[in-house]
Amino acid sequence: MRHAIRVTRKAAFLFAVLTTAAVWSSVTAQPAQAQSQDRQKEIQQLKDELQQMEQTMGEVKARINALETAPSPSAAPAQRPAKGQKTVEQPEPLIAVPSEAIIRPQADPVPLEGEITEKPDTVSFYGFAMLDSGYDFGQIDPNWFDVVRPTKLPSFTNQFAPSGNVYAGVRQTRFGVKSSSPTKLGDLNTVFEFELFGTGVDAGQTTFRLRHAYGELGPVGGGQTWSAFMDIGVFPNTIEYWGPTGMVFFRNVQMRWMPVRKKSGSVTIALERPGASGDQGVYADRIELSNITPRFNFPDLTGNARIDRNWGYLQAAGIVRKIGWVDTSANTTNLNGSVVGWGINLTSNLNLSKNNVAKLEFVYGRGIENYMNDAPFDVGIANNPPNSKVPFKGVALPVYGVVAFLDHTWSEHFTSSAGYSLLDIVNSNAEKVSDFHKGDYAIANLLYHPIPKVMMGGEFQYGRRENFRDGFNYNDYRVQFSFKYDWDKSFKSPSF
Repeated sequence: MRHAIRVTRKAAFLFAVLTTAAVWSSVTAQPAQAQSQDRQKEIQQLKDELQQMEQTMGEVKARINALETAPSPSAAPAQRPAKGQKTVEQPEPLIAVPSEAIIRPQADPVPLEGEITEKPDTVSFYGFAMLDSGYDFGQIDPNWFDVVRPTKLPSFTNQFAPSGNVYAGVRQTRFGVKSSSPTKLGDLNTVFEFELFGTGVDAGQTTFRLRHAYGELGPVGGGQTWSAFMDIGVFPNTIEYWGPTGMVFFRNVQMRWMPVRKKSGSVTIALERPGASGDQGVYADRIELSNITPRFNFPDLTGNARIDRNWGYLQAAGIVRKIGWVDTSANTTNLNGSVVGWGINLTSNLNLSKNNVAKLEFVYGRGIENYMNDAPFDVGIANNPPNSKVPFKGVALPVYGVVAFLDHTWSEHFTSSAGYSLLDIVNSNAEKVSDFHKGDYAIANLLYHPIPKVMMGGEFQYGRRENFRDGFNYNDYRVQFSFKYDWDKSFKSPSF
């Protein structure tokens, strides 16, 4: 009995110990459990807040998309701020004066060389130094040693012999100043630009040559710049200076009116300085033609209309002109005369993909050769029917040109351009058999841009000349390597 009582006491003591431990464990576990519940509650609240933020972000994105796809509202008329009220600054627009060829194709738009894309109240100095060197496997007029001009290739065997010559020069080097200033009459934009490539009486020389001296105030412009009949955007990304033979390419003195200037399109009309050249052909030695003097009593009328879209652009241009001549001799036979020149020029850039741009042109007309990049005479001489009072007459020569090039961007540092151009003239029947009839031009290159303002690369060049009626033709092949270093600096200028 005594032993049983002892066991019972031990059991009671053990029970008390276990009970106390259980109670203590329960008491100490309650705060940890409460903390766990609070943590789960906080996590759930954060998840709810995140879901609400995602819903709000989706609504904001939908509003942005709706605004981007909606048509742009008409600009409200500018209001004069009340006295003492500050004027709210608006984003400064970019303005553009068409000027020069695209530097290189890439995803983002690239300003044209010489083009004014400055913010208002800005004056910019720009230019580049450029070295051209190469090897001509054939022959060409020595005054045009560093370009591909089919009209300057030999018109008979070994005219400019010997074949195979190394050439080098810095004649493409360029300097320019451009500015833009807002005025009460509209934006005042100017560009002044020259290079070192001699032409005319300076052909073959490294000397100063004016390219652009042009200004515009609002929709009215005047000075020397690209003709309204041409489209510089067709010029490919090449290092050969002269460019496609079948391209309309002419900087002319002009007055122009630009009634429409929008991102979606534009319209330009211009009166340009007239000028032309004539070929006396087989009658060049006739004394009757020794006193023929050109007469230009009307300016050339040019214009273009253009549409711009995401896929590229399309431009249609036209020209009408009068080309006259006067017989200043005392001969009884009056050789006075005139012809009407006209032409149409269709050009386009097609964005085939992010890295490929097709540059296309087709031009046709009569008596527009001096607007072409590489063509000889606007007016030819033709035989009149037998027993006519005058045995010959002047006629406007028909001409057509084609340009088809592809500019490709391989990467951030490498670009290429390849393509073909054609110029074809319908000669008159009294021209010399060795006169120029047709020219072909083809190029392919690989250019390296280690940094944005430096370019170097190599190019294969081809030119071909065909004569009028003697069956002679000539092919020229070249390789050229060029190095180009760009620079520009902008300064703030005072407003007018």
